[in-house]
Amino acid sequence: MTTRPRRSWTRPVMGTQAGLHLRGRHIDSHAGVEPAVAAVFGHLRAVDELFSTYRPDSRVSALRRGELARDDRHPWLTEVLALCEEARDRTDGYFDAWLPGGFDPSGLVKGWATETATALLAGLSGFDHYLNVGGDIAARVGLTTSPPWRVAIEDPADAAAFLAILDVRTGGVATSGTAARGHHVVDPHTGTRPHDLLAVTVTGPTLLWADVFATAAFARGGEDVEEWVPNRAPGYEVAALARAP
Repeated sequence: MTTRPRRSWTRPVMGTQAGLHLRGRHIDSHAGVEPAVAAVFGHLRAVDELFSTYRPDSRVSALRRGELARDDRHPWLTEVLALCEEARDRTDGYFDAWLPGGFDPSGLVKGWATETATALLAGLSGFDHYLNVGGDIAARVGLTTSPPWRVAIEDPADAAAFLAILDVRTGGVATSGTAARGHHVVDPHTGTRPHDLLAVTVTGPTLLWADVFATAAFARGGEDVEEWVPNRAPGYEVAALARAP
């Protein structure tokens, strides 16, 4: 396989770190690289301004307060509301943005934002990309002669160890777990924070749905979680799993 020149950029955004990697010939001289990189991070910042549940001036915060008229909804918000409805249906209700604390689409938005940001790289013909936003990864390898991206999945029980190292060519990788935020996922059916799992990583054709099903699988738990994901979402699979001791 051919190894091609590579560059990376890291920026704080959405309360986490976003890392963009590009591979391709003439990466240091291609006039379109820096504008495309700026557009990616600009898109992520714009999404955060719109959807943050921590910013009182965001559209989502206004919606949660009941202060946002339907006619004032940003097109992205309308799209995400529809996707959250679809996600609830596709996951048997284990992904639900409408929890007692108010509408919170965070479990879908980060993956959706990361994936839509990579669409801004479409004009960079001949480049591979890898965008990681807080553990949600959208990747693409355009040439069959190029190597896959290697993705290490952190073991939540041991920060120095990995649950798996994945070879990813094109698609999404999403992990829901306790490593960064503890047991923060809520089972919408019971209102409790499940403790069956420590981490679950889902891979598939799109990051959006890998992210949704990682969250839903963590909320659901159970001995059959590795069968449940592909049954509910053909083409997606549990690539790494850590059960609670």
